[in-house]
Amino acid sequence: MLKMIEKFLLIFLVAFLSAAGYSQVENKKITLEDVFKKRTFSSKGVYGMQPLKDGRYFSQVKNDSLNVYDYATGDYVSTIVTSAELIPEGDTTPVPISSYELSENEARILFTADEEAIYRHSTKAYYYIYDIETRKLIPLSSGEKQRLATFSPDGNKVAFVRDNNIFIRDLGSGIWDPGTSGGQGDDTNRDPVFTAEMQITTDGLFNEIINGATDWVYEEEFGFTKAFFWSPDSKRIAYYRFDEKRVKEYKLEYYGDIYPEVYTYKYPKAGEDNSLIEVKIYHIETGETVPVDLGNETDIYIPRIKWTKNPKSLALYRMNRYQNKLELILADAESGKSTVILTENNAWYIDITDDWTFLKDGKSVLLTSEKNGYNHIYLYDLNGSLIRQITSGMWEVTTLYGVDEEKGLVYFQSDQLSPLNREVNVVGLDGKGIQTLSGIDGYSRAQFNADYSFYVNNWSDINTPPVITLNKADGREVRVLQANETLKERMKEYDFSVVDFFTFKTDDGMELNGWMLKPPDFDPGKKYPVLFTIYGGPGSQTVTNRWGSASSWNQLMAQHGIIVVSVDNRGTGARGQEFKKCTYLELGKYETSDQIEAAKYLGSLPFIDKDRVGMWGWSFGGYLTLSCLTKGADYFSMGVAVAPVTNWKYYDNIYTERFMRTPIENMKGYEDNSPVNHAKKLKGKVLMIHGMADDNVHAQNTYDMITALVAADKQFELQVYPNSNHGIYSGKNTTWHNYTRMTEFILKNL
Repeated sequence: MLKMIEKFLLIFLVAFLSAAGYSQVENKKITLEDVFKKRTFSSKGVYGMQPLKDGRYFSQVKNDSLNVYDYATGDYVSTIVTSAELIPEGDTTPVPISSYELSENEARILFTADEEAIYRHSTKAYYYIYDIETRKLIPLSSGEKQRLATFSPDGNKVAFVRDNNIFIRDLGSGIWDPGTSGGQGDDTNRDPVFTAEMQITTDGLFNEIINGATDWVYEEEFGFTKAFFWSPDSKRIAYYRFDEKRVKEYKLEYYGDIYPEVYTYKYPKAGEDNSLIEVKIYHIETGETVPVDLGNETDIYIPRIKWTKNPKSLALYRMNRYQNKLELILADAESGKSTVILTENNAWYIDITDDWTFLKDGKSVLLTSEKNGYNHIYLYDLNGSLIRQITSGMWEVTTLYGVDEEKGLVYFQSDQLSPLNREVNVVGLDGKGIQTLSGIDGYSRAQFNADYSFYVNNWSDINTPPVITLNKADGREVRVLQANETLKERMKEYDFSVVDFFTFKTDDGMELNGWMLKPPDFDPGKKYPVLFTIYGGPGSQTVTNRWGSASSWNQLMAQHGIIVVSVDNRGTGARGQEFKKCTYLELGKYETSDQIEAAKYLGSLPFIDKDRVGMWGWSFGGYLTLSCLTKGADYFSMGVAVAPVTNWKYYDNIYTERFMRTPIENMKGYEDNSPVNHAKKLKGKVLMIHGMADDNVHAQNTYDMITALVAADKQFELQVYPNSNHGIYSGKNTTWHNYTRMTEFILKNL
């Protein structure tokens, strides 16, 4: 009996210890707090490494000082400035050291304070100038906040925008103001004077005239806000002038006081008038302003301007309203006369990038084009004659990093191995000797130093957080800057599932790429609900082999027993222009049908519950969600649409007309592909979410969808956020509240 008791106790003890041991290694469960409040799964990066002009060193903010470090060794070299030296006169609080711009001669630094957003990409702030030699800090200007402050190439002046006008601050002996009014030559009675600050335009007026900054639609769709540019010799400024008086207005209401504040701004919807645009060149020494000849057609776009290496020659891209004809123009700075040197036509449309570089020889330009079906690099002379095509093949150059002209080498990013991946590459200016430096089987992006002797490489794959390294120009790794080892261990601790890629073919034979995230305790004998996470807009990708493609929120969904997938439909990028541009005039048609095909394919798999398939997306993804829930009502049982377009007539003209032309020209394309016109087809559960102060995709879209759903007697759920913009991050606690709302809705209805 005693032996039996001892044996029982031994078995019990072993079982107890085993259970205790198991509980110690049991994986933690992901919570919303982990994802959105604690940021438990945020990866670490390497930020603020600003290359210095000698190529040997870089600057970086560490704690409370801006320091210089050696690229080769990573060693500290010197301190440029500390926070203690950045206290404005009469103040006790230092100017933030985190945001700074060095002058080209590295003698002065611009810092910003009290920065505030205007729209999604534009800001205004108080600027301060720090002189490294004298160790003095001065405000750029007195009065209201400034915008877009930029050093002249010689570092002796700063140009900036305030109240829609351009100003120049001289940091030396002063600017010779020749007695003109804003440099327009219309006031000859004033005496010439030297001044520290000079206003070079005077007609700027909110919602009427903008000098030196872009209007709303240029900022959003052409991706830049600074619309003035110093000549290489610091003697001229080329600038845009937008006359937006004829552009129709949109009103946003902001709540919180007894009466809402109404903000009115210019927003040109599809088919409506744009700003009238001019490009002018201001000559600092004479005060003369020279208009650039942009041609007789006024309904055009000037999506980019840039000085060539010749300070008297300005380059411009001119594009027609259809955006299928692009001209490269050279303008003479003295006369304003212009010459078209290169013209590209496209059957669909032309995407605008910053991938154009004028070489130091003053005779040639390197640029990218899709004219042969895939985006590649070309070298032209400045008469418009093709010297050679630098890259070629059934793959895309995704970023042109730059040129080492001394060695005759061009550095770029591409997707040669797969549209899922990105590699860092080098090729000779003669088009020979292409080599991959970084990024095989994953996603790499590079930041090169000034002389292209080093680059910082950021690599990841869909299951591996970023590994950031310093590499020599030939690709050899010098040292690891950040490996995110702590995050890798945390992923194991929280039982992250592995994300797998898959492909399938649509009924018409088109192969599409996707990724799939299964629950960590996946059982192939069970059936699981599916949640699509999508964007799907033109040229975009959600299916890439990079960290962040499947987020920690997706992992949380998987831990709740949901299979999460994403599929890149036709119209997305990195697969050539025919795949991307086949959606022309029918924006949303193929995108929707491809997602429906994906739902049908997944529903055929033995472990998928085809009656429990949901989708969620934001912006274009919200649009696509509503389109799938209506046109694909038999295949999608629920959806969450955040900030969706519901009628293409309501979105801005540069974006919408690029893919659809105007509503008058393509009424059927607009009507057939706007979810508001298919509301009666809805069968599943739907939650719509919108920021009521969304200046990009107006809440009008959601409100009209509500009207259509009510008319069709369809029930829905709605969440609105007063005073919140397109990202729903403006306002207290909005991000947390929004994702809590979405999570609860999905878990309840899927």
